[in-house]
Amino acid sequence: MHEALPQHEETDGNGEGPSRRSVLWTAGAAGAGLGLTGLGTGRAAAAGPGTAGDAAAAGAAAPERKGKTMIGVPFEPRSTVRVGIIGLGNRGGSMIDLFLAMPQVRVVALCDPVKEKTAKAAAKVTKAGQPAPAVYTNGDHDFENLCKRTDIDFVYAATPWDWHYEMAKTAMLNGKHVGTECPLALRLEQLWELVDLSERTRRHCLQLENCCYGRNEMRVLRMAHAGLFGELLHGAGAYIHDLRGLMFDPAYYEGPWRRLWHTRLRGDLYPNHGFGPVANYMDVNRGDRVVRISSFGTPALGLAAYRAQHMPAGDPSWKESYIESDRTISLVQTAKGRVIRLEHDVSTPHPYSRINSLGGTKGLFEDYPERIYLEPDQNNDEWGDFGKYAEWDHWLWKEHANPPGGHGGMDYMLVFRLTQCLRLGLVPDFDVYDAATWSAPVPLSDRSIKAKGAPQEIPDFTRGMWRKARPGVDSEKPEG
Repeated sequence: MHEALPQHEETDGNGEGPSRRSVLWTAGAAGAGLGLTGLGTGRAAAAGPGTAGDAAAAGAAAPERKGKTMIGVPFEPRSTVRVGIIGLGNRGGSMIDLFLAMPQVRVVALCDPVKEKTAKAAAKVTKAGQPAPAVYTNGDHDFENLCKRTDIDFVYAATPWDWHYEMAKTAMLNGKHVGTECPLALRLEQLWELVDLSERTRRHCLQLENCCYGRNEMRVLRMAHAGLFGELLHGAGAYIHDLRGLMFDPAYYEGPWRRLWHTRLRGDLYPNHGFGPVANYMDVNRGDRVVRISSFGTPALGLAAYRAQHMPAGDPSWKESYIESDRTISLVQTAKGRVIRLEHDVSTPHPYSRINSLGGTKGLFEDYPERIYLEPDQNNDEWGDFGKYAEWDHWLWKEHANPPGGHGGMDYMLVFRLTQCLRLGLVPDFDVYDAATWSAPVPLSDRSIKAKGAPQEIPDFTRGMWRKARPGVDSEKPEG
């Protein structure tokens, strides 16, 4: 089912080359509160994630709650879901098709500094039979005006990572529910601020993790909750995707914003795709929680080797010094003693994999390729056929057996379920606490690697409410 994906899960290149957003959403780190400069040379002039502020945020007790919890809080029901989209590159430009395909959903506003991209997306809206959307193209902060509109229920941000925090914050302060691509934010204090702001404004702040809606992931989730794996012991998730060619393609990652992150951090830059599904299996924040992370990284050789082989002398990339480990490996422990392994590697040659494994006292599932060994079904030391467990498919996959859209249908499932919850007034499948937890390994893995693998405390963003079991992605089919 899974293959090496030609389109990255959250990218925002637009084919324009490193021009406009090299000084807008690509290199706007200072505007996003990261304190990074010197992006024109590809060198980090300041520490960014993993600094003393993050250390204090990790080790200190949870800050006092400023509002009521958002756990179990439903959306307000509405007859029509009105959406505003920020970022219309590779990711946003394709996801708009799925929003337009949903029943009772209107795309009312679009924002991107590149006018050609906004115009292309607006044409999709009118072609779908909807009124022409409002467009916001006046520089890198015009999204603030989109968020001020009174006819938007949900803001979707599909921009480079630097901007997710500021856009989520702006949306909630203007009374909008918001969802971002991953990661939600890059520093612990930013994650805490978004948690507090969600509680104070009563607006949901979601990290729209499409991999939680993969067919295999949802089947394993239901099997785990039914006890087929016995008592859960360990799991693994990853983002292993050879992006070297794309990161050096000026028409793909504009700026080139993604490659520049390899000059700033050594840790796991993109943990969410692997972490989210495994956290769901183990009911993290719903009966268990992650408490600490230890990370290790290899030398950073892959991008420099690729540059030497493929990039001409004088290319701007020759001014860059790469420090990001080619492969990071993190071990995360939960309050119940379970272990989760996370891996990240986008700069060496290999087939695509998210690993996606789960083990318990009754057996094991491993993906890429999918295979299973569960007692008493298997007892001969040979892998079993995962296809024989199709009866455990989630109701979403039974109802939409051949979904349209990218990434094997998981994008469609994500948008369908999100807009269904918005329309019917349901509790979302995941919340701001999940978003913060799944994103915390970005700064913490960087700190752990710099500390020679020393464990780093993962904050309890739920402030103790993780002990109570509650529903998540393993949802019941609603009426209506």
